Formats: sequence, structure tokens, C-alpha cells
Amino acid sequence: MMTSRERLLTAISNEKPDHLPCQVHSWMDYYLRTYLGDRNQFQAYEYFPGMDWVIYLNPDFIYNDQDRAKWQRTTRNLGHNQWQEVIETPEGTLTQTYKGNEFTTWTTEYLIKSERDFELWEKYVPIPSEVEWSPVVAAQERIGDRGIVRGGFFGFGQGSPWQDFCTMYGTEKAILATFDRPQWVHHALTCLLEKKLQVIERAGKFKLDLVETGGGAGSSTVISPKLHREFCLPYDREQHAALHDAGTKVVYHLCGGVMPLLEMAMENGADGLETMTPPAMGGDCDLTEANRRAGYALFFIGGFDQNEGFEKGNPQKAAELVRKCHAACPDGGYICSPSDHFFFGDPANVQAFVDEANRCTYTSV
Repeated sequence: MMTSRERLLTAISNEKPDHLPCQVHSWMDYYLRTYLGDRNQFQAYEYFPGMDWVIYLNPDFIYNDQDRAKWQRTTRNLGHNQWQEVIETPEGTLTQTYKGNEFTTWTTEYLIKSERDFELWEKYVPIPSEVEWSPVVAAQERIGDRGIVRGGFFGFGQGSPWQDFCTMYGTEKAILATFDRPQWVHHALTCLLEKKLQVIERAGKFKLDLVETGGGAGSSTVISPKLHREFCLPYDREQHAALHDAGTKVVYHLCGGVMPLLEMAMENGADGLETMTPPAMGGDCDLTEANRRAGYALFFIGGFDQNEGFEKGNPQKAAELVRKCHAACPDGGYICSPSDHFFFGDPANVQAFVDEANRCTYTSV
């Protein structure tokens, strides 16, 4: 019998483990507080015996004081669960505003509002001078053979240049800019990529078992495959090559629309794909068809409908959905996981999810 670490590493090598691995797509603070007595992510995994541990964590990033001096960030409390970040540079001020509730936060004012804003950002935003891996190493030592450690590593919003750009500028405005000012968008993406590549190089040998790239803004429910090919694919390919050279594997994150992009996900050099969101949750993933078309080239994470299995379901329903996911990927290379973050659900349903995954063995290993 494999350890959880062996099981997960086998799956992300697109091979067949002893039985179906399972994880959650990170633990949300609300769920930890409300259902699990304010446990942390390590304690949450302990609470569910048999679950394979996937700890989400990044290294520490160390910045040069001289660079920080040119990027002075302060936060203003605006009341009503709203706050504004003000960034002073030697040549001007940038602002961004957020709002939050008990579940999450969202942007109400984007950092970049004009080409001039991006010029300031490009010139003055600091990037780490050093990457300190000790938090990741400590987590690996803590969990031992119970699992792996993964992270998003370094970025300015989400995993890859296009998604960073949308986070900074706004998705709708970013899409319009690809038609109105495509050269500027390519300039911005090139700049974002170059900064990411510098930090990857400075990081040395990666300690993370898996790095997440991509992001929801690249999904086909947000942009067309044509735009994805022009504004995501070339930048993703370079980023993934650098991460592979640094010694880690890559999972490409597409939140919703994935089916029209399967072939491009294979082209971009990623090792795997997530979150394989089913139609009932607003995605378009047919896990069986995705496995037929791309399972030989990519491992998959996700596919489990947590709304039906955790929030609205019962242990029997959760187990049924796990079996359905397992049947869709009979040759391994798959980790069963909720297709996104979840905030509600009887822990008994989560344990049933785990128990059924442990029962889902493969015909041969």
C-alpha cells in the first residue's frame, strides 16, 4: 500500500496509484471556523482520516529595502468592510480598493486604470531579491509521508500573466483592450512574465511539489479560444518551461470553461489541469471526455461537485459522486477534489468523500 505522498506524486506523474487520491481545493477560513472548530489546514486534514494531505503554502519572499522605499504601501480603512491600498512611488500614486464579507474579499477599484498607471507599476513595483524556502521545508517535514505541499509561487494576482493582468486592470477592460490596444496588452503581459521569470530564477531549486499557474480569467467561459491562444498560450509556455527547469511540476488552473481549451493546455507545457468543474457548478467539464482527449498527456485535479456532494448532499450522495469521478478516469493520473472552494457542508459528507475514494482501487498498479 502506498503512502499518501507516494499516491499523490504518482497521480501528478500521470500514473496509476494504489487507489484514488483525494484532497480539498484548499480549506476556506469560514469552513474551518464554522464547521471544524477553528482548526488550521493541518488540523483539518487530521480531522478527516484517510484524506491525502495537500498543503497550500508559499515560500517567504525577501525584498531589497531600496526597492521597497520606492513602493510605499499604506492601507486606509473606509468602513463597511471596505479598505483602500495607497501606493506612493517617486513619480505618482496608485490606489486599489477592496470589499469583504465573512466568506471572501473582492476588488472594487483596480490598481491599474491607465497606461500611465502601468508605466509606474512597471518601473517601481518591487520583486523579491531572494526566495526563502524554509516555510515550505518545515511544512514538508511536518506532514512527512502524509502528503505534498503546493503553492501559486509568485505573481501579481493569479498564476499566469493574463490572469495577473485581469486582476490588476479588470477582466472586462482587459478583454476590450485586446481589441483596442493589443500591442499594449502584449507589452504588459511580457513585462509581467519577465518579472515572474526573474523570481523563478532567483528561487533556485524549487521545494514545492506542485505549482499552480493559470487562473479563471483564462477559462473559455471568460475569453474565447482565439484570445486564449494569443494572450495566454505563449506566456504560459515560457513560464511553465522555467518552472520545469527549476524542478517542479505545474498544474494549470481553469475554473470553468475547459473543454475548448484542452488541446491548448497540452500545448502550454503544463503537467496537469484543474479544476475540471462540471456543468452543474457553472463549468463545462465532461470528465470522461476530457480524459479521452487529454488524459494521456495531463493529470487532472477536481471534478467533484461539492454543492451536490457536500452542501446539499448526504454521505450516500458524496460517495456516489466520487465513484462517478473515479469511473471517468480509470487509468489513474487523477486526484478527486472539490471543483472549487467550499464554505458549507456536513463534515460527515466530507468523510464519506474520503472513505469512498479509499475504496476506489484500480484494476492493476
